[in-house]
Order: sequence, then structure tokens, then C-alpha cells
Amino acid sequence: MTDIPKDHPRYESLITRERIVEGVNIGITSKQGLVAQGRGEAFDYMIGEKTTKSAAIAERAAVANILLADNAIISVNGNTAALVPDLMAALADVTGARLEVNLFHRSDARVHKIIDHLKAHGSGVVLGGKGDKRLDLSHDRAIVDEEGIFSADVVLVPLEDGDRCQKLVEMGKTVITIDLNPLSRTALTANITIVDNVTRALKNMIQFTKDMKTQNRDSLQEIVDSFNNDVTISDALYTMQENLKNKAEEKGLTCV
Repeated sequence: MTDIPKDHPRYESLITRERIVEGVNIGITSKQGLVAQGRGEAFDYMIGEKTTKSAAIAERAAVANILLADNAIISVNGNTAALVPDLMAALADVTGARLEVNLFHRSDARVHKIIDHLKAHGSGVVLGGKGDKRLDLSHDRAIVDEEGIFSADVVLVPLEDGDRCQKLVEMGKTVITIDLNPLSRTALTANITIVDNVTRALKNMIQFTKDMKTQNRDSLQEIVDSFNNDVTISDALYTMQENLKNKAEEKGLTCV
């Protein structure tokens, strides 16, 4: 990884890019993942590169759903494996959810590389290697494990994944997504949309879980029932609009 000075004003952003590049180099991230990372970074800049109040509310609702679930699965793709393998492992451990590798650009070799990578960063059992069930999709994201995504009641889908997200919702599953683009198909289809950087979101969810694990099921259900995903998406769009407007005004520009 390139040596980036910690006092660089874009240090965190540059480190994130380097992790994606390293993921490509070791064979766990597809080259297309580089494009997805750049797109997300642009939206993060518009959101203010911080967790908004509505995103935190969505993260709490997500945790409540996972804690209430009978079979919660955290889906892992190449980008999340490269960016946050340790946080994925920690969230699975603290919530009792399980990880499952699910890829659009799938090969058995790549799946097992990601499984080994996750285990090297603290994960226990990682699903995705069996691929013994298939969703009604025409590409390889359809390939899932029967004991994992196929039978899950709650699925966390970090980063964009529109058609699979829609299919899982149609199957009656509660789908949680972490997606910085509030207008993506994934964001508009999911039951809970967390408009936040995946690193911030997972750190927040780990802490929320520690705070919420002692709550009874009724209290957790109240959090679930009070959540409104349309409000979350609307707030994200409004925040982006205001941030862009304020940036323009700082430079003496006029927004029309």
C-alpha cells in the first residue's frame, strides 16, 4: 500500500482507495469495484463525510432488526471484504449474525479467497462456498447458501445491489442496505436504507449493538415499528442539497 502521510487533508479517502486497489491486486475485489468506490466517495462528499442524524436512526433500526431476527445474514462482496473485513467480523460477532460471500463477478476461487481473507481478519464461520440454492435472477448473485441468504429473515446488503435487493424484498425478507446514493435502486427498494459511508456505519452499528443488546424484544420492536425509510431518504437528499448550496455560497456562486 502506498505510504500516505497522515496529515494529508484527504488521508481517509486516499487510504480507502488504496484498500480497494489492494483488494484488486490480491484477487478479492473486481476492477469494477474501483468504479463503485469512486461513485460512493462522490456521494459521501455531498453528504458531508459524516453520519447524519437520520443515518444514525437507520443504523439503530437496522441493529434492532438484526437482534430480533431468527437468521440474520450479512452479505459480503469484494469491496466490503477489502475495505472493512475486521468490522464485518466484529458486527457478526456482536450481533450473532453470520457472514455470507455473494458476488456478481463470481468464481469459486474468488469466493474462497474472500472467505479466507475474512477469517484472517477475525471471522468465524463464513457462508457462501456451498452455493446450493439459487434466487430468481439471471446472474451469479443468484447463487446463495440455503442456510444463509436463502433462508434468512433479515439480510444486510452493504453497498449497491439493486436487483438482488428487490428479489430479497419480494421473498419477504427484511433488507438493510448501506448505500451513499439515496436514489439507487437498492436504496429505494430496501426496507432500511443507511445513507452513510460503510466504515462509519459499521462502527456505529457495532456500538449501537453493544448499547442495545440488553433491551427486551418489545423495546427493540418499538424501534423497528417507529422507523420510516421514506423520511430517511428524504433527509439524505435534503442534506445533500443544503451542503451543495452552502458550498456554492461560500464561493460566491449562485444556485439556480
